[in-house]
Amino acid sequence: MIDQPTIDRILDAANIVDVVSEFVTLRKRGVNFVGLCPFHADKTPSFYVSPAKNICKCFACGEGGTAVHFIMKHEQLNYYDALRYLAKKYNIEIQEKELTNEEKRMQSERESLFIVNEWAQKYFTNLLHEHVEGRSVGLRYFAERGLREDTIRKFQLGYSLDQRDALFKEAVKSGYKKEFLEKNGLILVYENGNVNDRFRGRVIFPVHTLSGKVVAFGGRVLKKDEKAAKYVNSPESEIYHKSNELYGLYFAKRAIVKEDKCFLVEGYMDVIGMHQVGIENVVASSGTALTSPQIRLIHRFTKNITVLYDGDAAGIKAALRGIDMLLEEGMNIKVVLLPDGEDPDSFARSRNATQFAEFIRQNETDFIRFKTKLLLGEAGKDPIKRSALISDIIRSIAVIPDNIARSVYIRECSVMLEIDEKVILNEVNKIILSKVEKSVNGTSPVNAGVTGNAAQTPSLPTQETAVEGKASVSPYQEYELTLLRYIVRYGERVLYQYQDEETSEEIVYHVADYIKNELERDDLTFYTPLYQQIMEEAAGKCKESGFVASKYFLSHPDPEVSLLTADLVSDKYQLSKYHFKFRNLEQEEDRLEQIINHDLYAMKGAYIQVKRKELQAQLREIQGSGSGENGNSAKLIEIIKRLKELDEIKTALSKQLGERIVLKM
Repeated sequence: MIDQPTIDRILDAANIVDVVSEFVTLRKRGVNFVGLCPFHADKTPSFYVSPAKNICKCFACGEGGTAVHFIMKHEQLNYYDALRYLAKKYNIEIQEKELTNEEKRMQSERESLFIVNEWAQKYFTNLLHEHVEGRSVGLRYFAERGLREDTIRKFQLGYSLDQRDALFKEAVKSGYKKEFLEKNGLILVYENGNVNDRFRGRVIFPVHTLSGKVVAFGGRVLKKDEKAAKYVNSPESEIYHKSNELYGLYFAKRAIVKEDKCFLVEGYMDVIGMHQVGIENVVASSGTALTSPQIRLIHRFTKNITVLYDGDAAGIKAALRGIDMLLEEGMNIKVVLLPDGEDPDSFARSRNATQFAEFIRQNETDFIRFKTKLLLGEAGKDPIKRSALISDIIRSIAVIPDNIARSVYIRECSVMLEIDEKVILNEVNKIILSKVEKSVNGTSPVNAGVTGNAAQTPSLPTQETAVEGKASVSPYQEYELTLLRYIVRYGERVLYQYQDEETSEEIVYHVADYIKNELERDDLTFYTPLYQQIMEEAAGKCKESGFVASKYFLSHPDPEVSLLTADLVSDKYQLSKYHFKFRNLEQEEDRLEQIINHDLYAMKGAYIQVKRKELQAQLREIQGSGSGENGNSAKLIEIIKRLKELDEIKTALSKQLGERIVLKM
């Protein structure tokens, strides 16, 4: 385990802007930074990063927190592994005890799979450079493809021996379990117990996550064997989902941000070859159709994509089918058709970066225009084919989310297709309206939520049931959150300080213990267990020297606590400097006493409302059943009396804000 002083050093060193910038393109907005959220399909920037508070927050999906939380969510790590990630980034040494065999066994399967892949990558790379077969076969192949040694080492390329189970034997010898080798797809296990290495006799291309972890492998066969597939890739696993990964993105992300453009190619060698000549803002779909998660990965860094096609007509048609998803995600798409017989790898290696960039500049074509010209050439004068072509183009235009861009394409296509602009506009609108109707009539998550919550209003729990049952949703949740916000923001601040007249003892109330005491004096509490936990901790620690509530709870080992704190201390909007230029505005912290008391009474008022509803329901029940017959006269009088008391307290609360009113239960 990591001790608390080390955790504090890591948290102090971790700059939220620095950490998030590795994965999200951020732009300055006032005192904060903003970018596209990496945790949902974000088309307009809603992910805010606050340098002052050292937290991040998406105001669309709600994800966010400290640098630790961001890494936990983004890299799918637990709390302590996220701390180790940041410690490595900031060169902070962590002293940990050696794990026992039992502790190693208890490590999660996900972590074990990454560890096995890391070992396999080093094993393959070592064979390529150190083994006779690796050098004579694998290294020779890469040399023939024009790769320099620095490029080979940069992409951690490797080689797998042409032997049945060489990797398996070496892995077992090194202490790695057969089950993890199989789950990662490094070996094939047959029913008779035989084991074969999946990638034997192939050069190896490791696939990296956005943070640089090896998540999978691709292997290219070098022998001419009609029965063997040219490329073999790792199968889907707990850590690898091919629809979520783009080859080369780990090496390309900084260049993509710098150039504000991403080149999209097909294969491993296309990426590597372009990198070698200095064109680093390139990724590959690795021969698979583009998926929405892959597009979102690119969209985090840029909205400008240039797709490079070789002259293969069949390949172009296949790729066109996936491009509509790029349009739908709001991407700006250009297309470059390379000369016949060239692929991105060979074309890049025959030119330097300047020549390549100039060719791109002169030959880039907008995707809609490219698709229109391509399909027009195929359709010729055949009216049926032209009709199908027009429908295809219109479907592509209809998915473009930006109204202005869509209008421009409609106008241009009407000229190219020689069709009235109104006709195209009407067809586009039909498609859009059809999608809207399906969305409205379908069972979307939003609709499901409305049906489930609005249609059936749950009965409000009494004070007793809420406390005893520890209900996770309290009827006072809105008021509890308001008070909890003061606790995590200002919990350590002194709110009242005076001398007791009888004992001459100095009385000091901090924000946290004042709120707790005020609620308890009226026999109230937070009925949401998590909120109560935070209030109890803050009230217990607020008198300790050096305690800062926001810092303490943001770095809390319980993710629920720290994530809620991040939400409560975040501000989406900041007043501009103009507001302070000619006058001083009163800040929240300048009037804490007033607003805290106001919101304490608001919660008490809400409690009274709930109690009144309960008593009124009891009253109706007794009156409906006949009070005399049931012997409920005394109970009826008691309820009426209690309602009168509550009404008096309610009146006092509304008139005497700031004067403490005790609710006698």
